[in-house]
Amino acid sequence: MQKFILFLVMQIFSVSFVYGQELDDIGNEKPLAINGSTSFSQLFYGVSGIESRRVPYTYFANASLNLSIYGWSIPFSFSLSNQNTSFQQPFNQYSINPSYKFVTAHLGYTSMSFSPYTVSGHIFLGAGIDVVPEGRWSLNALHGRFLKPVTYDTTYSDATPAFERMGTGFKAGYKDGKNSIDFILFRSTDDLNSIGALPDSLSIFAEENLVVSFACGTTVLKQFLLHAELAGSALTRDTRDTAIHQSHILASPEFLFTSRSSSAYYQAFKASFNYQFSGQSIGLGFERIDPGYRTHGAYFFNSDLENITINVASSLLKSKMQVNASVGTQRDNLDQEKLSSFRRMIGSINVNYTPSQQATLSAAYSTFQSFANIRSQFVDINQLSPYDNLDTLNFTQLSQSANLSFSYSLGKSEDRKQNMSVNLMYQTAADKQGGVKQNGGTAFYNTNVAYSINWVPQNILMSFSLNTSVNRGSGIDSQTFGPVLSLSHTFFDKKFRLMFSSSYNNTNNQFTSGNAVLNFKTSGALTLKKKHVLTLSAAMIERKTNNAEQKSFTEFTGNVGYVYSFGL
Repeated sequence: MQKFILFLVMQIFSVSFVYGQELDDIGNEKPLAINGSTSFSQLFYGVSGIESRRVPYTYFANASLNLSIYGWSIPFSFSLSNQNTSFQQPFNQYSINPSYKFVTAHLGYTSMSFSPYTVSGHIFLGAGIDVVPEGRWSLNALHGRFLKPVTYDTTYSDATPAFERMGTGFKAGYKDGKNSIDFILFRSTDDLNSIGALPDSLSIFAEENLVVSFACGTTVLKQFLLHAELAGSALTRDTRDTAIHQSHILASPEFLFTSRSSSAYYQAFKASFNYQFSGQSIGLGFERIDPGYRTHGAYFFNSDLENITINVASSLLKSKMQVNASVGTQRDNLDQEKLSSFRRMIGSINVNYTPSQQATLSAAYSTFQSFANIRSQFVDINQLSPYDNLDTLNFTQLSQSANLSFSYSLGKSEDRKQNMSVNLMYQTAADKQGGVKQNGGTAFYNTNVAYSINWVPQNILMSFSLNTSVNRGSGIDSQTFGPVLSLSHTFFDKKFRLMFSSSYNNTNNQFTSGNAVLNFKTSGALTLKKKHVLTLSAAMIERKTNNAEQKSFTEFTGNVGYVYSFGL
C-alpha cells in the first residue's frame, strides 16, 4: 500500500512539473483586469403580539473581487453579518479561487467532491487544488478544517458539541479516452484537546477516519461502457481507546491510521455496465454498501443496502419524448445482525415530453432512498426577508418521491405572453431525520397551479397561483392552502423595477383550525449608470389563530440596500 501511494504521488508531481513549463508564454496575456461588486443591506424589524423573533436591526455586507493578472484569474468573496445563527459552523465565510489554464486553487471556506464514497461536497476551511490538463493525468488535493470546535454548553441545547476535525485528501486520475483510473485517499482526525471533556452520556467522541477508493472505467467496441468503484473506510469512534493490531489492509499503513479497539472497517462497491445503440441504451448496475459505512468527507450517507438494477434510456416520437427508467431489487441487513430485514423492489422513471413548442410535460417517480431538504412552498412565501433560513441544514431521508409538472403557453402573440403551469409533488420520508429516530414515516403533498401574463410593450408582468401543502404522519396531520398574487412593472427605460405580491394561507391540523397568515410584500430597484443599484423593500405578515396556546401577531421588515459593480 505504501509503495503504491508513493508511486502515484511521484508520477503526479512529475507530470505537474512538465506541464508547468507552459508558463513561458505568460507575458502574452493582458497584464491586469479587475472586476467585482460590493453590496450592503440593512434590515429593520418590528413585531406586535409576540416576543421578537429576531434582532430589530441586522446588516449584511458582501464583496466580490476578481483579479486577472497575466491570465491568472484570482476571485475573492467575502460576507459579513451581525446575524446570530444556531448552525454550529460559521456563517461569515470567505473564499478565494484563483485559476490559470488547467490549474484552479480553492482557498478559504470551500468544498470539493472526489466521489460519493469519499469526499462529497463537505464544506471545509483550508486549501484545495485542481490540476486538470489536456493530457491524460489529473490531480485534486485538499487540506483543511472540516469541523469547527464547539464547546459543550449546558445552557444552550441547540449548540451540539464538536471536536476540531482536520482532513487531508487527494485524487489522482488517468484517462486516455477509452480507459480511466482514479485513486482517492482521504484522512481526517479529531483533536481530542480542542475542547474540554464531554460527558460520555452525549456519545460524542473524537474520531479518526481513513478512506481509500479505486475506480476504473473502460469502453469496448465504442458501444460497451463499464465502470466500477471500490471504496474502503476505516473509522475509529473513540481515539482514547488502546491501540491494537488488526489484520486489515487499511490498518497496515500505520502512519495513516492507528487501529484501536473501537476501529471498524467498511466497504462500498458500485459497478455498472451499459450498452448504447441508435440513441438508446440499456445497462446493469450493482451497488453494495456495508452497514455503518461512513466518511467524514460527506454529510449524509445511506448504508446497509444492496441494489441490483436494470437501466433503460430511450428517445421516442422523433425525439419529442425522453424516457429514463431503472428497476431492480434492494435489501438490507447485510451482516445478518438485525432482528428483521427487508427486500423490496426499487425503481425510478423520468419522462419528458414536448409535443409542441407551447406544451411541456414531465413526470418522475423514485423509490431510491435519498436525502432532501423538505421545505413547503409556504416557508418561502411567508419569509420576511431573503436572508431568512440561510443556515438551514435540516435534511430528511426520503424513501419515495413523485413529481408531475405541465406547462402550456397560451396564444401566439408576442405582445402578450401567457403561460399556465401545474406542479404536483409527493414524498414519503423514512423514520430517521437528522440521525434521530422518529415514531413513523411522514408523507408530504404539494400542489401548485399558476397562471402568468406578460404585457411586453408595457413591461408589466402579473401572476396568480394556488398552493396546497399537506403533511401527514409522525403525530402530524396538517393542511395549508392559499393563493398568491404578484405584479411587477418597469419604468424609465427599465431602470426602475417595482414589484408587489400578496398571499393568504390557511392552516388546519388536529389541534386547531383556522390559522390564517396574510402577507404583503413590495420592493423597488433603481439602476443608475449600470453600476449602482439602490433597493428598497418592505414586508408585513399578519397571523390570526384560534389556538389558545398560540398568539396572533403582526410582523414587519424593511430592507434598504445598495449594490455597486465595477470593472477596470
